[in-house]
Amino acid sequence: MAEAIALGAGARGRTAPNPNVGCVIVSNEEVVGRGATERGGRPHAEAVALAEAGERARGATLYTSLEPCAHRSQRGPTCAHLIIDAGVSRVVAALQDPDERTAGDGVRQLRDAGIQVDVGEGANPAAESMPGWLTRLRLRRPRVTLKLALSIDGKVALPSGESKWITGEDARAHVHLERAHSDMILVGRGTLLADRPRLDVRLPGLEEWSPRRALLTRGEPVEGWEILRSPEDVYRLHDVNDLLVEGGSATATAFLAADLVDRILLYRAPIIIGEGKQSVGYIGLDAIGDAHGRWIARDGRPLGIDRLEVYERVRGVTPAQAGVHLLNKPQEQQAGNALPSSRE
Repeated sequence: MAEAIALGAGARGRTAPNPNVGCVIVSNEEVVGRGATERGGRPHAEAVALAEAGERARGATLYTSLEPCAHRSQRGPTCAHLIIDAGVSRVVAALQDPDERTAGDGVRQLRDAGIQVDVGEGANPAAESMPGWLTRLRLRRPRVTLKLALSIDGKVALPSGESKWITGEDARAHVHLERAHSDMILVGRGTLLADRPRLDVRLPGLEEWSPRRALLTRGEPVEGWEILRSPEDVYRLHDVNDLLVEGGSATATAFLAADLVDRILLYRAPIIIGEGKQSVGYIGLDAIGDAHGRWIARDGRPLGIDRLEVYERVRGVTPAQAGVHLLNKPQEQQAGNALPSSRE
């Protein structure tokens, strides 16, 4: 299961609107098939692994990070039917699919066909591997990550606007990895005019993983860029699981003020700028007490000469907890709390 989850995690940023699922098939203690959801969401991970396993899937155990789909689609047969036809004898699924069109039907169809099905092994790490998709199901929008590169004293640029480069090579490489795991990157018009950012992935072997580019602006459209007129336009991004907001200060402020940031990546460089541009402006807080309890530190580690700090917005339940919560929900309660269709 750990390998299946790792395969799925590696596909994050390429599978929207579908989840990034991983699958491993084992026969006689030998791995005979591996798969992850392909670019654009099809084929699904189970179909990829079954194709690799071929006849060796008969009588085997299939591990998947998400319940096999069971709803009809014009894009191909259901994974539940593929598994049944392949003669798999046991299926181990980390998470039950919260998509209302499957939500337990995959498990039922497999069991009705005489296949042993176990659900729940690796549920927490599986949910943590697909936070964008789970966020989109729960909040009806992508998971929004805000990236900030700061000096020790919290500045993002000199008074002139110069900001290249605040952080070192290791931090910038980490940013490119985050880009590769995002479906879309967004900046504001000020950043576009000042820096002309490429917003691509410049890591060897991952160049093709460069995400779509979006611009937050009320001005004229720009060729090659998708336009969001306000942060609330994220609710229109039905084919985006993970959105990375990279700059600048006005854009960061707008998303924070709208309470649409779920995660902050703060890259802190060991420099002091003094007078310069602040990372964030007024976001609507008028008392210190109102600022407490909104964010929790999830990670902190050195990246070369810099330091990475990761914070998550406290919303009562994290995407990972939401995935496990949906797994444990009674079926009739799931039906009464319908989620938007999302797996094609």
